[in-house]
Amino acid sequence: MDEVAVTYIGGPTILLEYAGLRILTDPTFDEPGVYPDPDGGQALVKTRGPALQPEQLGKVDLVLLSHHHHEDNLDIRGKEFLETVPLTLTTRVGANELGGNALGLAPGEGKNVGVVRVTATPALHGPAELDEVLGPVIGFRLEALDAPTAWFSGDNSSLEIVDGIVENHGQVELAIINAGAARVEEIDADLTFGSADAATAASRLGAHTVVGIHTEDWEHFSQNRASLEAAFASAGMRDWLVDTPRGTRVVIHPKPGP
Repeated sequence: MDEVAVTYIGGPTILLEYAGLRILTDPTFDEPGVYPDPDGGQALVKTRGPALQPEQLGKVDLVLLSHHHHEDNLDIRGKEFLETVPLTLTTRVGANELGGNALGLAPGEGKNVGVVRVTATPALHGPAELDEVLGPVIGFRLEALDAPTAWFSGDNSSLEIVDGIVENHGQVELAIINAGAARVEEIDADLTFGSADAATAASRLGAHTVVGIHTEDWEHFSQNRASLEAAFASAGMRDWLVDTPRGTRVVIHPKPGP
């Protein structure tokens, strides 16, 4: 079995080594800065740069891009980085707009990359009634022979979505969850999982190994890493949550669920 490892880079961005592939999630490589909303809404403010620069990553085989239209998931240098990798999997709308190596998937559709089967899963990026306004988002389920089943949530705020994923695809051993309870002034709701919901999602997924990301580096993340750790501890699941120091490669050994 190939070693499974994660390197946390910042925000929603990790390098995942899985079944012989080097996979990057939601690339964000800009230094701190402000991103005005073209529609006049709240600007997004990045407060900290990445732990590693793109040139420090080595070969990357695949990017899993949950969505392309918010800078906290794909910033300027992140978009430039997409040009250097063989394949980016994202939403159909995102692939049409990005072009190049981007391939769009609808929820339920899959793609074989090396020995890995990648299946797109649904995501709800805030209140259901604002789904069209907030734009399409997907997550990704990963499966390979002799590798733990894994899921990258993307920017999802719905536990009902998680229940549907479990019903349609089964539980997973490793969950990579965007948390942070992202909020903007014009929407009175979380746009990503809050800390308690992230712990609940992990429990429903049966994922006894969790990589929690999307809790740092942006002002509109209303909850941080400490609150995520506290929520998992309160649920009696603190040892499920992998410690991921910035820029440090961490080998993980996913534990089977019940």
